[in-house]
Amino acid sequence: MKFNRTHTLKEIAALINSKFIGADDFPVQGMNEIHVVEPGDIVFVDHPKYYDKALQSAATIVLINKEVECPEGKALLVSDDPFRDFNKLTKHFKPFTAASASISDTAIIGEETVIQPNCFIGHNVTIGKNCLIHANVTIYDNTVIGNNVIIHSGSILGADAFYYKKRPEGFDQLLSGGRVVIEDNVGIGALCSIDKGVTGDTTIGEGTKLDNQVHVGHDTVIGKRCLIAAQTGVAGCVVIEDEVTLWGQVGTTSGITIGEKAVVMGQTGVTKSIEGGKTYFGTPIEESREKLKQLANIKRIPELLNKLK
Repeated sequence: MKFNRTHTLKEIAALINSKFIGADDFPVQGMNEIHVVEPGDIVFVDHPKYYDKALQSAATIVLINKEVECPEGKALLVSDDPFRDFNKLTKHFKPFTAASASISDTAIIGEETVIQPNCFIGHNVTIGKNCLIHANVTIYDNTVIGNNVIIHSGSILGADAFYYKKRPEGFDQLLSGGRVVIEDNVGIGALCSIDKGVTGDTTIGEGTKLDNQVHVGHDTVIGKRCLIAAQTGVAGCVVIEDEVTLWGQVGTTSGITIGEKAVVMGQTGVTKSIEGGKTYFGTPIEESREKLKQLANIKRIPELLNKLK
C-alpha cells in the first residue's frame, strides 16, 4: 500500500504513539507485508524468530516490539504491539467508508459493460470495457477489473484476508487495505471468492479462467492463461505462473510457487513449491507417474503377501 504522499517518520510515530529511531524527517512512502516490501515501506515484526528477516528486508522502516540495533539506511518504530499498530495505520490510510448505493458514485465503468440486477459495486472500483457482470456479484472497494471480463452470479471480489493473531481473549484480525486486480479477458465462474491483499494486490492474469466455487487467498498472484477447475482452494501469498492448470478440488498451502505450465490433477494437495512443465498428483504431492506407480504397487501387497505364505 502506497500513501498518497510521503510522510515523515515523526508523523507516523505520532499516529501510533510509538518511539522511533531515525531522523525526524526520514521518508515513509507506504506499508506492506514482508514478501512485497520496497524501499520506503513499513514492515512489522513481533517475534524474535523473524527480526533478522524484517531488518534485512527491502523495507526501510521496521515496526518492531523491541529496541534493536538499526541497520544503516533504515529506521525503527518501536511499539509494544506492532500487530495492533499496523492495523492502526491501515485504518488511518485506508478507512472503511459505508456505501449508500448499490453502485458507488466513485465507480468507473467502461463502455458496453453490462451489470445485471442486484450487484454491488463499491467505492473507487474500476471496470473496463465490454465486461459482463452477472446478477448478485459483489465487488468491494478499490477493485480493478480489465476489459472483456465475465463474472458469474454470486462471486465476491475483495473480501478480507484470512489472517489472524491468536491472543488470550481470542483471534485478532489483521485488517486488509489491499486490492483485487483482474486483468483483461479473465473469466470467473459462479460462487467464487477472491480475497484482497493485506496491503498489496491479489492478481489474476490476462486470459485466466476460473470455474465455479474457486477460492483465491490474499496477495496471491495468478499468471496469464491459467485454468482453475471447480472447488479449488488457493491459499494466500501463492505465485501461480503462466499457463498452469489446476483440476478440481486442488488445495494449496500458502507462500509457494507453482511453475509455468504445471498441471496438477484433481484432489491433489500442493504442500510445497513445484517446478513447471510437469504433471503432479496426490498428497503429499509428487509427479503423477511416480505416484501412480506407488498406488499400483500398493494394490499388489495382498498378492505379494500370499506368495510369502
